[in-house]
Amino acid sequence: MSGAGTRFGVFLVSGRFPGQQDAQVLRRSVRLALAAEHAGFDDVWFAEHHFMSYGVCPSALTLAGHVLGRTRTIEVGTAVSVLSTTHPVALAEQWSMLDAVSDGRVRLGVGRGGPWVDLEVFGTGLDRYDTGFAESLDLLLAATRGPTVSAAGSQFAFRQVELVPRAQQPVAPVVACGSPNSDSVLLAARRGLPMLLGMHADAEEKACTVQAYRDAAGAHAVPHISTVLCQVGDDRRDAERAVLRSLPGWLGPGLAAHRPVDGRARARKDPAAYAERLCAIHPVGGAAECADRLAGDIRRTGVSHVIMMVEATGTPERTLENLERIGAEVLPAVRANTVSSPAVRGSG
Repeated sequence: MSGAGTRFGVFLVSGRFPGQQDAQVLRRSVRLALAAEHAGFDDVWFAEHHFMSYGVCPSALTLAGHVLGRTRTIEVGTAVSVLSTTHPVALAEQWSMLDAVSDGRVRLGVGRGGPWVDLEVFGTGLDRYDTGFAESLDLLLAATRGPTVSAAGSQFAFRQVELVPRAQQPVAPVVACGSPNSDSVLLAARRGLPMLLGMHADAEEKACTVQAYRDAAGAHAVPHISTVLCQVGDDRRDAERAVLRSLPGWLGPGLAAHRPVDGRARARKDPAAYAERLCAIHPVGGAAECADRLAGDIRRTGVSHVIMMVEATGTPERTLENLERIGAEVLPAVRANTVSSPAVRGSG
């Protein structure tokens, strides 16, 4: 599919569009994943959320397992599985099983999550979010790197157990990272794990985050992943209008549904202003403009694995059309534009 080190994927939030039932949303996500394989994407990634309409997939790895069984070549990943509400050994078991039956096509992304009510509902508690991410990540890694695992930490303590199914290979999860100064960047760098760079950041901030990783990583050099919104229209005005007409309407309830488990204050994003910012910093426009923006951002960030949020228009029909146009009109141009770039060859 991709050449010269570039990789392109689809990032599916599984948002509940107006008038849709949740079962329809999940079936839509499956259809889009199948369409992504047909359109020539390298991978498809599922988001994971709880208790909100912004994303109705509560287990990205479960949905990934279903799609792995329906596809033949495309890699399928989680963006992300939340370690603050999931037991790392259970996640390692599930990953090992899917890795075995899919011939290595499953990708694992993990993140810290947020201080949300999820911690209360699932009984993991606020400490798992505030101080337990490193311990959770290390336990996940340990559970795929040996025939047995045990724990004696502040979050996990249990006797040695045999791991079944035994992992075919050590897991190297991609770690969701925010700003250049976030603890997750340092943690990923020290463990030699790739970063998943969020859609909220523009190319300059992502480049700074990659530099912060390099400063902390020493000899580690791994391929990171950048998340973008991509919307193809007849021209920039057409694409922006499609996004701004729909995205704030289903983004707003999702953002408002984030409820802290304690009384801590949190910044609230204005959905219309956020949608406008996403249009400004991501490939939104005609096909040639989107291709130029993607190629330019790859050169600026040094990150040549890009996954694209394609659902911003809020209708199944336009989402599928957008995905197919990206595959047919945008990706070939980006691959041709980046094939000889030294920054692409030397990065991830």
